[in-house]
Amino acid sequence: MTVIAGQIPDQVPVALHNFLMAARMAGIPLSECLRSGQRMAESHLVAWRRFRHDMILVENGTTAVAQAFGCAVNYPDDVAPRVIDPVLKNLKRVDELRIPDPEKDFPLNEVLEAVRILRREWGDRVFIMGRADQAPMALAAAVRGHERFLLDLAECEEPAAIDQLLDRCVEATTRYALALRSAGAHGTSIGELGCDLISPALYRRYALPHLQKFFAAMRKAGFPAALHQCGNSKAVLPDMVASGASILELDVHTDPPTVKQATGGGTAVLGMVDPAGVVHRGTPERVREQSRRALDVLAPGGGFIIGPGCALVPETPEENVTALVETARRWGRYRRDGTLEHG
Repeated sequence: MTVIAGQIPDQVPVALHNFLMAARMAGIPLSECLRSGQRMAESHLVAWRRFRHDMILVENGTTAVAQAFGCAVNYPDDVAPRVIDPVLKNLKRVDELRIPDPEKDFPLNEVLEAVRILRREWGDRVFIMGRADQAPMALAAAVRGHERFLLDLAECEEPAAIDQLLDRCVEATTRYALALRSAGAHGTSIGELGCDLISPALYRRYALPHLQKFFAAMRKAGFPAALHQCGNSKAVLPDMVASGASILELDVHTDPPTVKQATGGGTAVLGMVDPAGVVHRGTPERVREQSRRALDVLAPGGGFIIGPGCALVPETPEENVTALVETARRWGRYRRDGTLEHG
């Protein structure tokens, strides 16, 4: 909370995007863990007792709100859930989409239950980020089908219907985020389509104004909210800052010095350690090296929460995660002036 408030903490906090790995550590099949709030919470407790990280990201993948909208979703035992049948076959019927009720509609109700359990367990000792799933464009792509939605954007034959769909997505995500707040989460996060899928022009035309609606609602509620984007986000970094997000969740494909300059200390940054190439497939030494580089660039002056830039796969070696946490504890300690003690 100190970092999000723009102040200097005692040390750089650690966030672990480890909901898939946590299920494996707890010995719970993913297909069971991600459909049960009780089991979801149990898995996070197991992982936290092992790593003692400062922030946990509670979610069941990237399809929760899409499923609550009516999409058919498959729950494998080795990867995150995925939409197998989008609900919105005809864009002109967008007004028929019913906004989900997070307290009643699966799986949102189960994630809320996980947050309630974890808040009772931890109180304010651990930052619980109850992820509100997907940002407007990403959610629209799931509800419509990614291929169809990208064609909708490219052909631009129904711009009013696209905006109407995005408005519905903002409404659904906002309702879910506020329910997570009521359940006890300390903050939330949404993941948007990045420039690997859409152009900066489309991002500014469609994503940005709807992101601004969501983050304005979060600010009004006093609820810190993060914007997650995979891939190289350099082209839209200023737009991400302009969205009003409290935190930008980024991976190593975006240049850390550019991120530091763009955020300017006014927006916190979370991530910047490679979850696949380094934390999953690398050695503890490689994890330590990349974590040190991220700390050296992004931590001075505050505004940094270190962690993997996206979700850790279930098979991630525990010793690599330990290396990340221990590096942050050793090399991420602050002096009062915002410089690092090792610097």
